[in-house]
Formats: sequence, structure tokens, C-alpha cells
Amino acid sequence: MGHTAIPQDTAGGLTATEHRLDNGLRVVLSEDHLTPVAAVCLWYDVGSRHEVRGRTGLAHLFEHLMFQGSAQISGNGHFELVQGAGGSLNGTTSFERTNYFETMPAHQLELALWLEADRMGTLLTALDQESLDNQRDVVKNERRQRYDNVPYGTAFERLSAMVYPAGHPYHHIPIGSMADLDAASLEDAQEFFRTYYAPNNAVLSVVGDIDPEQTLGWIEKYFGTIPAHDGKRPPRDGSLPDVLGEELRELVREEVPARALMAAYRLPEDGTRASDAADLALTALGGGESSRLHNRLVRHDRTAVAAGFGLLRLAGAPSLGWLDVKTSADAEIEDIEAAIDEELARFASEGPTHEEMERAQAQLEREWLDRLATVGGRADELCKYAVLFGDPQLALTAVQRILEITPEEVREVAAARLRPDNRAVLVYEPLEPADDEGATEDDQADDDTTRGDAEGADQ
Repeated sequence: MGHTAIPQDTAGGLTATEHRLDNGLRVVLSEDHLTPVAAVCLWYDVGSRHEVRGRTGLAHLFEHLMFQGSAQISGNGHFELVQGAGGSLNGTTSFERTNYFETMPAHQLELALWLEADRMGTLLTALDQESLDNQRDVVKNERRQRYDNVPYGTAFERLSAMVYPAGHPYHHIPIGSMADLDAASLEDAQEFFRTYYAPNNAVLSVVGDIDPEQTLGWIEKYFGTIPAHDGKRPPRDGSLPDVLGEELRELVREEVPARALMAAYRLPEDGTRASDAADLALTALGGGESSRLHNRLVRHDRTAVAAGFGLLRLAGAPSLGWLDVKTSADAEIEDIEAAIDEELARFASEGPTHEEMERAQAQLEREWLDRLATVGGRADELCKYAVLFGDPQLALTAVQRILEITPEEVREVAAARLRPDNRAVLVYEPLEPADDEGATEDDQADDDTTRGDAEGADQ
């Protein structure tokens, strides 16, 4: 076992050490004896961007299948054992990764490690046509419930497809299409698992009230004999021009409670100063009730009941700036758009005020500290920076980078990217009373598995 200990003391005394098993599994440990709990987080370097045309949704489908049993765990046993030991667990899928995690009483840490190792090493012994068909139906039903049959539900899917053109690895979202889910065979699933669910394609972090030496011993015992797999293909190139070059627009008439204006902008890739500057810009413009757009549209003009602007950070493609405005009863979309363009142009010209800059930095710092305050949140951040940027230690210094950004950098990224020719726009119009159509819902690039039964692993 390789062992590189690189303690850092840059995040309120938090430290992390790094290790690597002979089979390629990267391990990150962080001691925290404040409470008698421990978090286990396992990130696999596979998400929807790794999928090929005609087989979308496999990454997310596998998140479900990972809770369907393995060599020594049958059916829903993973949930039953963790929850029976007083722990909690979940799994999520995004464009760029799939993760699984447990938070346990510290004395039950070995159980969580054994469970994760068993399904990494032996899932294929339990994967059969019946479990594939069962979870395929669960995912299809989830798509109906979270996307197709709720107000504004397909907005994220529509805007992603507009910002990332056909053929781009981020053109489709993790939930996948009904047709592709139907087309997935047992052989497709088996090959997907062999390729991506290998120890050399994963990072395991353990955070909390742990004995590092004992924890490493358990990890070596349970994970060390799982063979590596070298057949993974790198994801397709996700680079794109900085701006779309024209405004793209789509009108959607559906059964929604009110008109809505949603827009997506191409913004800098995660891991860059420009991405941090963009995060600050969107926070100042639309991050909460003190933001510019909320003050203008909701408080002053009263044309909207809600206005938000947030950043979906992506490492392998341009990040996505997401503008979401729900209108007041009789408001005109044209008036709202004119006000938004006016505020964005002023921000691009003048940049944030001193107060806006301080507030945005404080807000992002608080969010970062909240994530690192829990053992589960810290474990997830360590995995994120290890998988996406090659260095888990970056998790402990992220807030410093936010605080180093200058107002001029924030203004520059707004001027370069928050332009009418760099956005895809969706306008939702409610159906007329005589019309009779379906509905849709909101969100996400991240599919999440919260369940205590045989259903439920997602986004």
C-alpha cells in the first residue's frame, strides 16, 4: 500500500491524509473526534458524461442497482444493515460522478466499509435480469414523478440540451431517456459495471471519530483484493466556445401555475479563478432576498414572486448559470426580460458594490463551512476534489480562493458571459382552461437515492 500523508491545517484545524492501495484505490482519511460518528464516502469517476448515444441513463440506473444486493447481501440488505446499526445512507449521480455514502456510529465503521467493498467487488454475482427490469421500472417511474409530470419539471433537461449541443457529452442529463432505459440489456449493465466500478476508478474517504491505522487496515482487508480494471475510456471532450453566439429560445405551453422565465448561461469551468468569480457574480445578482434581481423584480417592480440565479459547477465542460424567475399574476415576460438585461448590463459595467462583494463572499464562505462542518459533507468534498481535480487537499482551501477574488474579476466575468448572446431561454406559459396537456418539473443535475426499501437510488 502506498502512503502519502499530507496534513493540512487551513480549514479550522481540519487535516487529511492520502493513501493508495496496490489495486489503485485512492483513500483519504480525516480525523475528527468531536462526536462519535464516522462518514464513509465513495466516489466513482463515472457519470452521465461517460455514456454513449443510445445508452443514456446507465450511470443513474447503476446507482439503483448498487442497492439491489451483492454476493453476501441480498435484496434490500444494505439499507437494513446500515439503518439497523443507527446509520444513514444514500447515493447520487451527476454529469461527472456517482457517489455512495454512509454516516455511522463510530463503532459501526467497519460494517460500512465491508458493505461498500462487497458491492464493489461482487455486485455482478447478484445482478440478473429480474433486478435490472425491476430497477429500470423504478427509474422510469422516477422520471415521470420528478421530471415529466410536475410543473416546470423538464426545464433543466431542455436548457441543458440547448446549452450543450447534440453530440456533446453533457447534452443529456443523468436521468436518461425512456427509450434508452428500455433498450439497456443485462450485457450492457454488466459491461458498464466492469468498466467503471473498479477500485482504480474510485476514491474512498473516511471522516470522523476514527483510528487511522485501524481504518486503513480494514480498508486493505476488504478492498485490497478487488482487482483493478484498465478498460475505461476517457470521457469525450466537453470543451465548447465561451459563449453560445446567439440567444436560443423556446416557448413551452404546459399545465403550470404561472408564467416563468428560465435561462441558462455558459460560464467558466470549475477549478478556475473565473469560475469562483462567476459564483460570486451570480450570488450577488440572484443569491437570496438581498440580491439585485430579487430587489428589482420582486420588491421594486413586483413583476415576480421569486427570482434566483445560481451556478452549477462543472469540471469537464462549461459550468451552467441558472436563472429562474416565477412571475406575478399579470406580469409580462417582456418587461421582466428588459429589467434583467438592464441589471446585468449595469453589473457588467460597474461590477459589484463593496457591500455586495462582502455579502456574496460571506454567503459562499458560510455555505462552504456548512459543508465541512459535518463529517459527511467533508467526506464528500474530499472525494470531489480528488476525483475531479486530482487533489483532495483543495477541499480544505476552497474558501481562501473565494476570498481572494477581486471585484474587478467578478465584473469581468459578468461582462464576458452574462450577455444575451450567451443564453438559452425557456418561457413557460400556462395552458388555456380548455386545453388539456401534461405537466413538468424542476431541476437537477444530481440524481439522489433516498429510500428505505427496494426503490430509490437516483440523481
